Amino acid sequence: MKRRYIMKEKSRHKQKRNWEKIILLIIIAMGIAVIGVVKVCGKINRDVVRTSPEELLVDYMNHIPKQEYEEMYAMLDIEASDNISKEDFIKRNSAIYEGIDMKNMKLEIISYDEKEKAVTYYTSFDTVAGNISFKNVAVFQENETDYKLVWQDSLIFPDLCATDNVKVSVTQAKRGEILDRNGRVLAGAGIASSVGIVPKKLKNREKSIKKIAELLEIDTQTIEEKLSAQWVDDESFVPIMTVPKIKEIEFIRSETDNDISKEKERQDKLMEIPGIMISDTEIREYPLGEAAAHLIGYVASVDSDDLKEHADEGYTVGSVIGRSGIEALFEERLRGRNGYRIYIADITGKVKKELACIPVLHRQNVQLTIDANLQTYIYEQFKTDKGCSVAINQYTGEVLALVSTPSYDNNDFIMGLSDAQWTELNEDENKPLYNRFRQVWCPGSTLKPVVAAIGLESEAIDPLEDYGNEGVSWQKDESWGSYYITTLHTYTPVILENALIYSDNIYFAKAALRIGAKDMEEYLMRLGFNKDLPFEMDMEKSQYSNTENIETEIQLADSGYGQGEILVNPLHIACIYSAFCNEGNMIKPRLLYQKDVPAEYWIKGAFKKEVVSRVQEGMKKVVSNSDGTGYAAYRDDVALAGKTGTAEIKTSKDDDLGTELGWFAIFTTEKTVQSPILLVSMVEDVKGRGGSGYVVEKDKKILEAWFHRN
Repeated sequence: MKRRYIMKEKSRHKQKRNWEKIILLIIIAMGIAVIGVVKVCGKINRDVVRTSPEELLVDYMNHIPKQEYEEMYAMLDIEASDNISKEDFIKRNSAIYEGIDMKNMKLEIISYDEKEKAVTYYTSFDTVAGNISFKNVAVFQENETDYKLVWQDSLIFPDLCATDNVKVSVTQAKRGEILDRNGRVLAGAGIASSVGIVPKKLKNREKSIKKIAELLEIDTQTIEEKLSAQWVDDESFVPIMTVPKIKEIEFIRSETDNDISKEKERQDKLMEIPGIMISDTEIREYPLGEAAAHLIGYVASVDSDDLKEHADEGYTVGSVIGRSGIEALFEERLRGRNGYRIYIADITGKVKKELACIPVLHRQNVQLTIDANLQTYIYEQFKTDKGCSVAINQYTGEVLALVSTPSYDNNDFIMGLSDAQWTELNEDENKPLYNRFRQVWCPGSTLKPVVAAIGLESEAIDPLEDYGNEGVSWQKDESWGSYYITTLHTYTPVILENALIYSDNIYFAKAALRIGAKDMEEYLMRLGFNKDLPFEMDMEKSQYSNTENIETEIQLADSGYGQGEILVNPLHIACIYSAFCNEGNMIKPRLLYQKDVPAEYWIKGAFKKEVVSRVQEGMKKVVSNSDGTGYAAYRDDVALAGKTGTAEIKTSKDDDLGTELGWFAIFTTEKTVQSPILLVSMVEDVKGRGGSGYVVEKDKKILEAWFHRN
């Protein structure tokens, strides 16, 4: 028994010691856990580093160029910022920063006053009126977790108070005028009427806008977009469309009385709508209208693409830019630079401080060699035709006229085209927007004097050799199969001069074969084919083949009389013809007027003197000989030379329904003549209308007006 007791006691003692160990282990574990928690908490506390006021200011300023005004507002201590509402904050900041077109902001932190929680910084940015820079102070409030910015108006500009306004005044630059050689205005300032809406006075908004849209022939969305512009308030005059000024419409544009009446009726109906105002506005005006539209072009308001393409060039919303013609070509010279002034105005409107200023820069006029009267004469003769004309002074290179018909009125683009007008212009089968004088065309027989000169220059032809009377149809041999070259007249002897007078296709086909493809290509290249014309306006390159070479014998023969795959720009052919007046030198054409400037030659020594003398004699007889194809243009008071041309345009050799291009090139031959001129005209679709004779009659009237005036 005693033994058992002792064993039992030992067992209890052992259990007690085990429990003590367990409790001790629990205590140790808890201690370790507590230490771990303390360590973790300590680590977390050490990792929480609040963003400094300097960093917060940088972050705030970075939001401004991105127009992230809500993010900026979230950084404010609202109570310390006079409890400004989000709406007022966004309106104030966006109106100022976007109104001055702020960009390229730079920020430099100068110092930080920890006691005052104030960051002194220096900032600069670009605006429409130039660079603005200043030193300023931003104050922050500290709370338990972070810092908040104390916003005041002076954070935008140091001198700006809550009752002040930031104003941008604009002095519009005067766009340079486009003048003709005599100082006549081809593009300049005019007066029109601006139809606009004052939102506050607009009644029955939806119904009124619909009525306005109908009268102006635009969609309602266009009007709504203009009314919702950021700058618009209830008192604003919001321009919607520019229309002709009634009292001066007959002077501004060439309209019929019926058109004037319709315009007046439309404007009267507009004025009956509450909220509509019509006021005078200055516009770009084109006095010659359709007569010079393709040459002068037009301007239009810049769009978002223009602003991106011409960034940092001074264009802003409201600027205009040349869209085509001379307006686009000389945009840099014409456009000028608006003057801008940014200033702080107090509550009375008085200037408190000027922040930036760029003075207005009026730009240069552009004076052209164009003669406005000649331009108009030509247009009036050909305005119902599909064609083009160029006129130059063959001794100076001055381009006197560039006309494309049918045309459009570039004033309409300034006034604003309706959808119906735009559709009508684009769908017109006569393509009035197409600039024909810049294109290349099949020259027909107008190339024959050039081929004659090449033949004489290369000594491939003898001008006195009689090629024999082949009748009106000829082929070299049976290898040509069913292909024949035809001509209209038979005559004897078949020599060069007579071939020019009678415009003999067969003679010049034979001449081309004697010259050979290689020499023909080489000489045409020397005359500027496949090369850019050295002229201010881009012209299509003339070509002698659709490939690199004249490929076949038939193509070579056809090229001899201006067919085959020959294509020529009308100004280029005028330059080649100038060699017949300048002892073999081809004139360099020019469009900018300069007084008493010596002539420049594009290609010197294109032909020998004796060559051009012989060819010119033949061209004189084209006009002076009663059998000549240009005889209808003959004058007994002025010596003239020229060449007609009728080019067949076919889809294939068997095409019997093809059209014809009619050409006439004519020039004065005496350098002492008072008003020298070289005129080249081309008209499409002359088949059945007299061929080139149709063009001769038109050019005859143009020359009559030209010599009568001069």
